[in-house]
Amino acid sequence: MKKWLKYLSYGFLTILVVLSALIITVAQKDIPRAQLMNKYAQSPSQFMPLMGMQVHYRDEGNKEDSTPILLIHGTSSSLNTWDSVVKLLPTNKRVVRLDMPAFGLTGPSPENKYSYFYYSQFLHAFLEQLHIKQCIIAGNSLGGGIAWHFALDFPQNVAKLILIDASGYPKINEKGSLGFKIASIPVLNNLLLYVTPKSLVKKSLETVFVDQSLITEERITRYHELLLAEGNRRAALSIFKNKFDQQTNRIKDIQQPTLILFGEKDQLINSDNAYLFQKDIKNSKAVILKNVGHVPMEEAPNETAQFIKEFIQ
Repeated sequence: MKKWLKYLSYGFLTILVVLSALIITVAQKDIPRAQLMNKYAQSPSQFMPLMGMQVHYRDEGNKEDSTPILLIHGTSSSLNTWDSVVKLLPTNKRVVRLDMPAFGLTGPSPENKYSYFYYSQFLHAFLEQLHIKQCIIAGNSLGGGIAWHFALDFPQNVAKLILIDASGYPKINEKGSLGFKIASIPVLNNLLLYVTPKSLVKKSLETVFVDQSLITEERITRYHELLLAEGNRRAALSIFKNKFDQQTNRIKDIQQPTLILFGEKDQLINSDNAYLFQKDIKNSKAVILKNVGHVPMEEAPNETAQFIKEFIQ
């Protein structure tokens, strides 16, 4: 018995040594945020000191617009996800987008604790700093969940709501991305703090886009580098480990006119969720974009922008 225990301990030690050597060999270090700013914070990027962070945002278009559009990205994404859509929106509109806490060049909050209410408080403070009393808020994926929670927590700040492949309901047999699956596995997910290869990002994007030609080296690099920005992996992992309370029962309380856009072939959030939102939100319209995945802003910017323009005008 003692021999078996001895062999087991040796085996465990061997595995530990091999894993340690593997991590040392393939580990990716955090990228200093200052280094990434040179690449991803070109004009018209600005930074706002807020709640212990330097919040990266862009404020474009007509500054006289009394009801700007506020764009919120999803998990492990950034304000760059809206690049193509912003160019197609009406020139008479003011358009504000930002890297949310835990992501992009904004990075983690000082406490590294996140919830829908935390994000609602953050957005309220952000809009106050920009002297925006009311906005049209659009959010994708987690950003969509943040958007509709904000519309409920601070209804006076939201004139209209746009939900793009938004979170809000229990899973419906979604395939999910490889990166998100690993991030959801206890213990194993801690490896992502050290080993986050570009190939994993590429594999994950393959489930996000239907049109595989859009998974360019430039797009893979952007997602990968901003994920590796100082503190972002730890912040994202914190979000996966401490899943938000969706408060699905509150969706019926949304009063704002709402546009619901979903990619027909979304593998992360089933497009059937569009009809659940439409059923629960009285003044709403649901649109399904054919042959589009989880991020219509990047995969079908022309269609996405056109539906947004019709809705806000």
